[in-house]
Amino acid sequence: MAHVLIVDDERIVSQSLEIQLQRLGHTVLAIASTGEEAVDYALRLRPDIVLMDIMLRGEIDGVEAARRIRARMHIPVIFATACSDPETFARAKATEPIGYLVKPFGKDELQHALRPALDREI
Repeated sequence: MAHVLIVDDERIVSQSLEIQLQRLGHTVLAIASTGEEAVDYALRLRPDIVLMDIMLRGEIDGVEAARRIRARMHIPVIFATACSDPETFARAKATEPIGYLVKPFGKDELQHALRPALDREI
C-alpha cells in the first residue's frame, strides 16, 4: 500500500481523509495545511502519493505547491478540491496530476483515484 501526504487546510477534512486512507490500508506520513509545508514534507518524507487541496492558506496555493514538488521529484499528485473554475483547473492540469477528486467524495471515489498512482508508481 501507499505512503501518503495529505495537504488540506481544513482540519476536519484532513482527519476524515486520514481515516479513510488508513481503512484502505495506506499510511499517512503527514498532514500539511499550507503549500509551503507540503513542499517541505514532500522533499523530506518522499511520499508515494500527495493528496492536495487546491485552495490553501499561505503564500502558495496547492497548484503552485504541486508544481514545485513535481519539478523536484516525480511524486504523483491527486487534487482533492471543491474548486472547479476553468482557470484554476487549467493551472492544475499543467502540473500533470494523476487525478482529481471533487469534494465531497467517498471511499470508493478515493480508492478509484488512487489506483493509477498505485499501479504506476508503487
